[in-house]
Amino acid sequence: QVELVESGGGSMQAGGSLRLSCAAASRDIADSYCLGWFRQAPGKEREGVAALSPHVGSTYYADSVKGRFTISQDAAKNTVDLQMNSLIPEDTGMYYCAASWNSGANCESSTRYTLWGQGTQVTVSS
Repeated sequence: QVELVESGGGSMQAGGSLRLSCAAASRDIADSYCLGWFRQAPGKEREGVAALSPHVGSTYYADSVKGRFTISQDAAKNTVDLQMNSLIPEDTGMYYCAASWNSGANCESSTRYTLWGQGTQVTVSS
């Protein structure tokens, strides 16, 4: 059974950096059609943060994280990573990685994904 496991969350002061990693077991991430990171803050709806289409090579970023976050794929480790720089308190939330091996586009939509990780908490203090 394919699983996604996130790691790298934690607490950080504003202005700092964190790197999240999502490892896939039993399936090659390079063969996926969509890889994404989503987050959910307390009392708020889940929102897309960044997405990557390995087949097309395109990326998507939410306006709130453009220029600060970078999504990337590590084929050797079979992971999809999210480098988060210049963190702000509004980045606080539970971060989830997601993947889809079904063909198609629109990787920024959560409905596109068929497999989700359990989440990793990111807390940014001012």
